Amino acid sequence: MTTTPRARNLIHLLVLGAVIGLFGWWAGARWGTPQPTRVGAVPDASLFPQSTATGELTPDEVVNVRVYAQAAPAVANIVTRTIEYDFFFNPVPVEGAGSGFLIDAQGHILTNAHVVDNADQIEVSLGERGEQGRYRARIVGRDERNDVALLKIDPGRRTLKPLPLGDSSAVRVGQRVLAIGNPFGFQSTLTTGVVSATERTVQTGPQTFIDQAIQTDAAINRGNSGGPLLNTRGEVIGINTLIISPSGAASGIGFAIPINTARRIAEDLIRYGRPRRAYLGVEGTPLWPDLAEALGLPVGEGILIERVEPGGPADRAGLRGGDRAVRAGLRRLIIGGDVLVAIDGEPVRNSFELNVLMNRRQPGDSVTVTIYRGDRKMDVRVRLGER
Repeated sequence: MTTTPRARNLIHLLVLGAVIGLFGWWAGARWGTPQPTRVGAVPDASLFPQSTATGELTPDEVVNVRVYAQAAPAVANIVTRTIEYDFFFNPVPVEGAGSGFLIDAQGHILTNAHVVDNADQIEVSLGERGEQGRYRARIVGRDERNDVALLKIDPGRRTLKPLPLGDSSAVRVGQRVLAIGNPFGFQSTLTTGVVSATERTVQTGPQTFIDQAIQTDAAINRGNSGGPLLNTRGEVIGINTLIISPSGAASGIGFAIPINTARRIAEDLIRYGRPRRAYLGVEGTPLWPDLAEALGLPVGEGILIERVEPGGPADRAGLRGGDRAVRAGLRRLIIGGDVLVAIDGEPVRNSFELNVLMNRRQPGDSVTVTIYRGDRKMDVRVRLGER
């Protein structure tokens, strides 16, 4: 049988369509339908070994936990309110915050003077969440030079447990320390570190300073001021006071007032209502080499004594002030007096160093004052007075 061209074309089209259909079915089965994936067996537990530890703390952690548990109830969160006035003389309350700690069961709290500076109202809460009570506090007294303030709360019938005070003279570089305070308002925050240095003198103002400061790398931030720096026995060895930081955040360089200094100040504030200061009773000008050479003095550093307080400690010991006025550049000086160069063998080059040395003495202490009178070097015993 013969086929016409038209029939042959139709057959060719049918065959081509069948081929295309079969290819499409095969491609869909091969690539279009997701292939089932065999799920492997769950890995053996031994591939991910579980810790066999029982949750026990390391020895260092045990100490941290113990010290915190003992100390936190006696650490104070201090909130101050100060009334300021806007441009239209409307009162505007301003809040401040800091830390402190109990030093006796009667409710005395040590903190920094700058924490309560100009405060009209002071509120204190004790413990991690204030569970040891919330109180109004009053200022017993403060020592601006050393940045120490003493507060008092009325515990009522509540029994308060103060922190034990240690001996800051026994602190050694490298020993571990703990700081508790309220940085940025986060109450009862614990940080740890080591003593980085001791006996630093850190100037905080023209005539204010932290003498024999304890330097630490324990994190100290805004709000930590006034809180305790503790040793691993839970004893207070310092009052956290300031940091050196360009950004104002913790930088690992913090300083604490030694507790021996703070204890002495607190005793004075409780007993006398003010800090007792030893003083020598002289006024003068720091020497510099050009001035010393111009005046024909045998020493280039020290304090040129211009005035001796009449009847004061230096006057009673025979120290002499100047007796004639001269001009040195734009300055008017009284010359002819003694040149003070040392106290108990420690150099004195300016009034700041003199104040630091006086800060380490008590009224009534006797010291050896080294002076030059003309070309003659002399040691004079002076009994310090009280100011």
